[in-house]
Amino acid sequence: MLLRYLKWRREFVPHGSISLLETPNEVAQNKMFLQGSDKKGRPITVILGARHFQSKGGLEEFKRFVVYGFDKICSSDIHGYLGGLSILQEYYPERLAKVFLVHAPYIFMAVWEIVYPFIDKNTRKKVKYVHSSCIPITKN
Repeated sequence: MLLRYLKWRREFVPHGSISLLETPNEVAQNKMFLQGSDKKGRPITVILGARHFQSKGGLEEFKRFVVYGFDKICSSDIHGYLGGLSILQEYYPERLAKVFLVHAPYIFMAVWEIVYPFIDKNTRKKVKYVHSSCIPITKN
């Protein structure tokens, strides 16, 4: 499933992200608003379905708008995470004692499982995933 997602993502979003400038007809309908975060830090999104009409941009523009929205809601910057890890490994060798991944998005963990074997052995030992249930303060 992850490989299918990555293949689709490379084809549908070749530049890594979708700009609102690519979906002008959908944006003009004012049907989706990001409204900050709830008490647990999850994004709040308001979608006004009554404002959705087929636009002159067609189905492809609507799909791009949906991906833009999901990207904002899910906040899964895989390239950023992996880029940071690459910088750490290549330019700050042996400077890290440990890093703990807490509340990592699902997609990050899925990609991590694939990338993990290719990371330098010493760096791998320093990166630990901590499930939220192991940290009492995150149980709220």
